[in-house]
Amino acid sequence: MTSTPLRTPAMTDETPFARNYARQVLEIASGRGCIVKDTRGNSYLDFGSGIAVNALGYGDRGLARRVARQMRKLVHVSNLYATTPSLALAEQLLELAAPVGRTPFQAVHFGNSGAEANEAAIKYARLRAHHHKGPGHHTIVAFEKAFHGRTLGALSATPNEAYRKKFEPLLPGFTFLPLNDRAALDRAVTEETAAVILEPLQGEGGLNSPSPEMVELLNRISAEREVLVIADEIQTGLGRLGELFGSTVIGLTPDIITLSKPLAGGLPLSATLIPASINERLEPGDHGTTFGGGPVTAEAGRYVLDRITAPGFMDQVRQRAQELEEGLQGLQKRYSWITERPGQGLLRGLRIDLGTDQEGLFPTILPTALERGLLILRSGSDVIRIAPPLIISRRDMQRGLAILDTVFHTINARRHQ
Repeated sequence: MTSTPLRTPAMTDETPFARNYARQVLEIASGRGCIVKDTRGNSYLDFGSGIAVNALGYGDRGLARRVARQMRKLVHVSNLYATTPSLALAEQLLELAAPVGRTPFQAVHFGNSGAEANEAAIKYARLRAHHHKGPGHHTIVAFEKAFHGRTLGALSATPNEAYRKKFEPLLPGFTFLPLNDRAALDRAVTEETAAVILEPLQGEGGLNSPSPEMVELLNRISAEREVLVIADEIQTGLGRLGELFGSTVIGLTPDIITLSKPLAGGLPLSATLIPASINERLEPGDHGTTFGGGPVTAEAGRYVLDRITAPGFMDQVRQRAQELEEGLQGLQKRYSWITERPGQGLLRGLRIDLGTDQEGLFPTILPTALERGLLILRSGSDVIRIAPPLIISRRDMQRGLAILDTVFHTINARRHQ
């Protein structure tokens, strides 16, 4: 364990934002690499990447140049027209995803957020079922502890009652199953099912993974019963799990892939990749967006893809992931209340059981880490989530793990006072 200086974070007392966000938040002024600074000049190592968005870290000069150059040429024309960046990005995504799908992907719909991408996926799946099977074949199967977004359609596919209850009635036609209950999946996928939606790793629900047996069954029955599989890769896609697509890591062969978070380096952009069986049924007006895939965000997306597909980039991600795993192993050995190390690649976690102190887990650990200069996330009710930028150095990885050790030592001391 190493000593780390305490900070007095630049917390705002009250924000003018809607209260669906915390009323006290850290006010960040700038960032470079994996480090952000608040308005008091305090530095923080970011083990959250802006919730798995900043794959290339902060202040990437190449990204800034590409975006600035595009802004000088063209910012917006709407999707009544095409632009060179959006055409090129769509082609690049289709090429990269070609080995992943059950059938080739034929087209891309761009949006602005992960929720929008999943909304599009749900609409497209139901449209395909309507044409292929007839009206009434619209059920979407999703899984317990999943998170697919907060807009009404995406929220309807998210089973968390804390998110849903106050906004009911939501969309009908959604069925929720335990993640790895193969018998339940076999029963639930019927003639009325339009699609099954799942995350290769549940980013918000506790970093739970579908088992190999579950994935094998899903691949088989979706093909046999002509049901689409939607891979929600909003958080797992584009290198986070050590491969370009999380579906590759778990062996899933989806029909639709949704992408967002890291896609445009922090700018708002999402993509929904669809096969010919959907694209050939679409007509103008079936779906749309004003800003999605605009030339500036698309150019940013091209830069991100160029970086993460460059030779050696993913090798470095896998090396950092191995170093993170070794560090998490060490922490688990030192603290008996760390029960598991869920996750994959650079989307990892520590499942914590503090017994009678569990209710104070996040109100204690997150501010303690902040005071020590580390930004971390939560996942579900009992997991500390670690999702550093993909460009993190070995030195920063070791420093972050050392700060975590200090934080846990502090928690231990408080528990035994």
